[in-house]
Amino acid sequence: MSKPRIHILALGGTIATRPDPSGVMQMGAGADDLVKAVPLLGTLADIEAETVSRVGSHSLSFDQIHALAARIAASKADGVIVTQGTDTLEETAFLLDLLLERDVPVIVTAAMRNPSLTSPDGPGNLLAAVRVACDPWVRAHARALGVMAAMLDEVYAAVDVIKAHPTRLDAFASPQSGPLAALVEDRIVPLGLPVRDAIEATRRKLGKVAGTAKPVALLWMGLDEPGRLMEAMLGASDQLGYGGAVIAAMGGGHIPERLADVAARLASAVPTVVSSRAGGGAMLRQTYGGPTSEIGLRKAGLIWGGRLHPLKARVLLETCLRAGLSRAAIADLFDAWG
Repeated sequence: MSKPRIHILALGGTIATRPDPSGVMQMGAGADDLVKAVPLLGTLADIEAETVSRVGSHSLSFDQIHALAARIAASKADGVIVTQGTDTLEETAFLLDLLLERDVPVIVTAAMRNPSLTSPDGPGNLLAAVRVACDPWVRAHARALGVMAAMLDEVYAAVDVIKAHPTRLDAFASPQSGPLAALVEDRIVPLGLPVRDAIEATRRKLGKVAGTAKPVALLWMGLDEPGRLMEAMLGASDQLGYGGAVIAAMGGGHIPERLADVAARLASAVPTVVSSRAGGGAMLRQTYGGPTSEIGLRKAGLIWGGRLHPLKARVLLETCLRAGLSRAAIADLFDAWG
């Protein structure tokens, strides 16, 4: 029986770092170096390794991920692994999930510990990702699973995974849904299939995404927020170049009452999505009154982000704008997310 063909696309990140003469870690390793560090990969699959970039994920762009999605869509492999930095893994995985509809596993992985530290996790995470891509259950359910993230012997859905800690080895989690599968010894233990209704409806409404980048502002609400960034956007004839905004609101969808007018005017100027700063989970729709609680904000024309984390709501809004969707179509699309 032939081994699966797995295509590894390396973008950089901690998993690909090397110390320079001063000891500071720099992006130096390419895809071939990552593969050489894990000799077991060759026993599992026929590996094709390709270095796409050597940058930290904090410097990646939407355009780069769109180009990466095109590479993955064109790949003839039986599975695709993307290695990158952890800083934006939750965003790039979700964007790939929006753009791709493949019958083969697509898995994003990374590392929290650089290779100069004791017990670096990069080789183990890459091995785990390849094991997942080769697993019969995963391959049989690839379309139902969508894009996945594999970190520290757990597999997460791209829509739900978040980086929950800046430095710890177990930095990644899916607080809303938990992992899809776990790796134990040399096997994959399935734990559940994700609910894909919202992302499938989103893909249908997005159609082919072929436009140019449309920056989206991320406006985080906190105690006593004065709203000056929103006012600055409204004071500029081009909204400072932003095509839309995501407000990371308090609780179930609330902002300070002093911002009622400015939020409503911003929603009239550009598509403005409200998402909970709590990190995801379906928001309220009809519990609290007042101009800056969920009932008032929805009446004022703000778009409800449903269960999406603010970072993922921003990714989705940028994709909608790039696809040329109208404000009404964007609101209808986001409504599927709860």
